[in-house]
Amino acid sequence: MSTQDNDQQEHTPKNPLDRALKWLGDVASLLFVLTVLISFYEVMMRYVFNSPTIWVHETASFLGGMLFVLGGSYALATNRHVRVVLLYDSVSEHTRKILNLFHHVMGMVFAALMIYASYHMVQASWFSPLGGIHLESSGSAWDPDFPAYTKLFILIIFIVMFVQFLLHLIQEIIELRSDR
Repeated sequence: MSTQDNDQQEHTPKNPLDRALKWLGDVASLLFVLTVLISFYEVMMRYVFNSPTIWVHETASFLGGMLFVLGGSYALATNRHVRVVLLYDSVSEHTRKILNLFHHVMGMVFAALMIYASYHMVQASWFSPLGGIHLESSGSAWDPDFPAYTKLFILIIFIVMFVQFLLHLIQEIIELRSDR
């Protein structure tokens, strides 16, 4: 098998959730084009027509933020997350599987802690102290509810990432047992 084929296989999603997240990430990446287009629109309105908008900056920031958050789950789904390649590539295949187990367990711990923290952020940004729904807004002249939506999206993505890490851990354990 060539290096390119091996690299392609290594980055192929291995379960239905990863495949769905890869598809979602590929489709959502088109929002970068929208972000560029509305930013270009703002530049034209501001500097050519001397008529700046009040919505472009916050919308572009919101879209970019959502794509950035989704990127973590996408990277995990396509096995393109950050690792110390110098160490990882210099060990045996069996040791790599052990390192993968450690990575998935630590990823689950990290995701669980982030779920806990982001749940409290969502609670504070979606509910008033008396318990009624009141979405946190940006406080700008336009004042959209983007901060509340962003915090909810972060919570959802960390829940998804926890499940991803769990599925990857199970798959790695199965592969490790089958190697014996």
